[in-house]
Amino acid sequence: MGVVIRLKRAGGKNRPFFQLVVCDSRMPRDGRFLENVGYYDPLTEPATIHVDGNKVANWVAKGAIPSETVRHLIRKAGAAGPAPSALPEGSIG
Repeated sequence: MGVVIRLKRAGGKNRPFFQLVVCDSRMPRDGRFLENVGYYDPLTEPATIHVDGNKVANWVAKGAIPSETVRHLIRKAGAAGPAPSALPEGSIG
């Protein structure tokens, strides 16, 4: 079982809102997840990014691999937790 941290789409039509979730890599994009670790709202000015750095650090320590987009959002948010260099560079799958 590969555990990944990725975006789960929420919100309505033409009103995107994303949750950062930890899930099994075999689950569908908007399917079941293990834990919610933050959110991203691209429609606010500037875009709102909230990441629980402690939860992310805990999951990364357990072997979860963040997607490219999530890795970028974590760096942009400057979340407490894993340093950007500590985030694994592996691919999902």
